[in-house]
Amino acid sequence: NLLLEEEFLPHNCKCKDEENAVEISDGFFQWDAPPDDSSVEGYIIEGLNLVIQKEKLTAICGPVGSGRSSVLSAILGRMPMISGNVAIDGSIAYSSQQAWIFNDTLKENIFFGKPSDENKFKEVVNVCGLESDISYMDNGENTEIGDRGINLSGGQKQRVSLARAVYSDSDIYLLDDPLSAVDVHVGKHLFNECIKKKLCGKTIILVTHQLQ
Repeated sequence: NLLLEEEFLPHNCKCKDEENAVEISDGFFQWDAPPDDSSVEGYIIEGLNLVIQKEKLTAICGPVGSGRSSVLSAILGRMPMISGNVAIDGSIAYSSQQAWIFNDTLKENIFFGKPSDENKFKEVVNVCGLESDISYMDNGENTEIGDRGINLSGGQKQRVSLARAVYSDSDIYLLDDPLSAVDVHVGKHLFNECIKKKLCGKTIILVTHQLQ
């Protein structure tokens, strides 16, 4: 449950190069790391150096369990940093692989506290491939989708999570395998219409195992 997770502090250092959105220098990260432990043994991520340029699409590819999602957690500040430096320039939107859905309407799950803009909402729903799904719901976009999205499929949950991130209109998008729970046709739509077109000009870090 997202609301039960420990609070984490986002990184607030600015990038040295104004053309970069994310800079990690010699970063050492570990889950539940003791604050007084200076040993590098047992670290999940060791000596990470990463530069992400602004307004570019960067893909992190690799098999399940290779630590792809941990890199996003390190950028977000969720994974404790033992040493090194992380710099972020811009606001961040995050779409996790395990989509978090709360007990409210589909529309409110996408708005997530942001001001209501119907035209923007319709565009986001379209690029995230949710139009057809909404048309089959009893109350359309105002359908109550239940705690943890109990009445949504895995692919629908993931697209609602992606739509929430897109609607936020942030500077940096961290997308954790958003295509993993959808079929090839929907995945192609999401990549072409949402990631490549709608988010064009944004900084995108896409975690995926689908090289094609």
